[in-house]
Amino acid sequence: MTTTSPVPTDDRDAVTVGASAQGPRGNSVLRQIGRWQARLPVLQLVALAIIVIYGAVSISGYDSTPSVKSMLVLAALLGLAALPQTLVVLLGGIDLSVPAFIAVGGVVTTELGGGHQWPIYAVIPLIVAVCAVGGALNGFLCHRFRANPLVLTLGMYALLEGGILVWTKGDIGATPPASLTNWTSVTGTTAGIGIPPVVVIWAAVAIITGLALSRTPPGRRLYATGTNLRAARLALVRTELIWTTVFMLSAVLSGLTGVLVAGYTSGASPTMGDPYLFQGLTAVIVGGTVIGSARGDYWRTVLGALILTALTTVLIGKGLDANDTQILFGFVILIVVAAYGRERRVRERV
Repeated sequence: MTTTSPVPTDDRDAVTVGASAQGPRGNSVLRQIGRWQARLPVLQLVALAIIVIYGAVSISGYDSTPSVKSMLVLAALLGLAALPQTLVVLLGGIDLSVPAFIAVGGVVTTELGGGHQWPIYAVIPLIVAVCAVGGALNGFLCHRFRANPLVLTLGMYALLEGGILVWTKGDIGATPPASLTNWTSVTGTTAGIGIPPVVVIWAAVAIITGLALSRTPPGRRLYATGTNLRAARLALVRTELIWTTVFMLSAVLSGLTGVLVAGYTSGASPTMGDPYLFQGLTAVIVGGTVIGSARGDYWRTVLGALILTALTTVLIGKGLDANDTQILFGFVILIVVAAYGRERRVRERV
């Protein structure tokens, strides 16, 4: 009786055959690294350590106290701008209107708080209300009509940018309140300690967000919806409410970030949020949160923001400009996305 060797019939068999050809030891090491990376952002921590050590050794003043404070302030603003994208990406979408909501927060603060001398406690609720309406509209329309978030949020971006230009007539000459500048100043202090207030705010937001995503029922519902929308509905998760709420939070958090960005730059413009779109998405991806898959968390985005800020400082110290760093970040995104793209998404396995 003649026997034939088995032929792989699915992806797992093919992977097994390929792994056997490569050798059991190498395959075992890769699997172990993958398990570590799934639990902790090991690669990101290693990358951050290497960048910081290299910068401290090769660039004079890189590890000085003023330089470290400056990097922390920049990382805090980037990390806060990347939080809305993190939430939307975990949901399975993407939000291109984030820069416009950042501009809304910055321009309203500058025009009303600085130009018309409104108290900040009156400006903030107005920003929250405007952003909440726009963000909720994004999420509701995307879910109800199965609209592509990429297209719909781009339309919201154009609407808000146009609204800012009509309102201000393209002339924004005021400056934000001085108190905001103190919040984001590199030389600012918190309770007498030499830590800029914006860094403390970022740390508090990171802790609260991380715990909310991992330890609360709303966080688990967000992950369930992002993992498999149909399965979440069958589990009686109100997915429409989740989408509406997450996009609303994305807009509100973007608007509040715009307030801090205006304080840092001592001014505002309709395009002030544009740099944070690409940088924010890069921080999310480099941190390990995968677009199109509910895998990751905000603490990984925090690491991504620190990595990008430390790397940008090194590149500038080596004489590269913003265009060079953008090209490099593009390569980084391609490499990271290609690596994660080899793995099957959870929603394809459910």
